[in-house]
Amino acid sequence: MKYLLEEEVVGIIGTQKYRAEIRWRNGTLIMDEPKTIEGGDLGPDPYTTLLAALAGCTLSTLRMYISRKGWDIPEIRVAVNMYKQEEDMETTIIERDITFPDLTSNEYKQRLFEIANKCPVSKILENTIKIQTTTN
Repeated sequence: MKYLLEEEVVGIIGTQKYRAEIRWRNGTLIMDEPKTIEGGDLGPDPYTTLLAALAGCTLSTLRMYISRKGWDIPEIRVAVNMYKQEEDMETTIIERDITFPDLTSNEYKQRLFEIANKCPVSKILENTIKIQTTTN
């Protein structure tokens, strides 16, 4: 088995309700819940962080492809959100809206749509995920 990350991501929570420190190879991210549910709103909540991973990966993947092709697309915007499908409440739908400048050709947009679906985080989220939990 080969891990995707060089170092594991470590989360720690103290006594402050919902405020967690997420430590990664090069720093610390504060995660928190919104004030509407008694959090301190000091950082993104877990859902926002998950969607941010998808948005960031999509943007990086598209920028790499655009640069490799030498296309002149100075800015890309990705908006993401999610909801539970009402019929079964077990299926989560993630909506991803990608916006390119008006001058981007439809041919380029179509190809970039295909490339966006190949970003590594998209692939992970669309595959079967199993979480193996251990305790120490």
